[in-house]
Amino acid sequence: MYAVIKTGGKQYKVSEGDVLDIEKLDAGIGDEVDFDILFICDGSSIIIDPDELAKAKVRGVVLDQFKGKKVLVFKFKKRKNYKRLKGHRQQLTKVEIKLVTVDGSDIAEPAKAPEVVEEPEVVEEIVEETAVEEVAEVAEETVEAAEEAPVEEAAAEDEKAEE
Repeated sequence: MYAVIKTGGKQYKVSEGDVLDIEKLDAGIGDEVDFDILFICDGSSIIIDPDELAKAKVRGVVLDQFKGKKVLVFKFKKRKNYKRLKGHRQQLTKVEIKLVTVDGSDIAEPAKAPEVVEEPEVVEEIVEETAVEEVAEVAEETVEAAEEAPVEEAAAEDEKAEE
């Protein structure tokens, strides 16, 4: 299925998944944009009836706002030594077509996340128990290491002093 849309004074033939560079739209990156539809072809028939096109949707997502390639405008008049050179870069918007539908039925509503039922009391108790146990183990290891280190260092210094 494809559609012909009109935007920025130009017409484009689009289908789902197409990426277009069109004249600048006042929309931010990630915003959804609906386009004016001239006609839709669903494979077997062409729909041009305004009443049916009012139900149809062509929706795209803005991917980027950027400047196009430079276009040089050169004016001259022969044998008059008149030359003018100007450049222009058009502001463009990159749009990806996400949806082409004849009636509004294909428009997917955001899926609701399934409800997750947890017992926070049980989870908190487990976290608290493991945290307390881990802290206690680390504290014991630190105390043991601190007790062993000075004894070893003191013994080594005593041996050096006796020599």
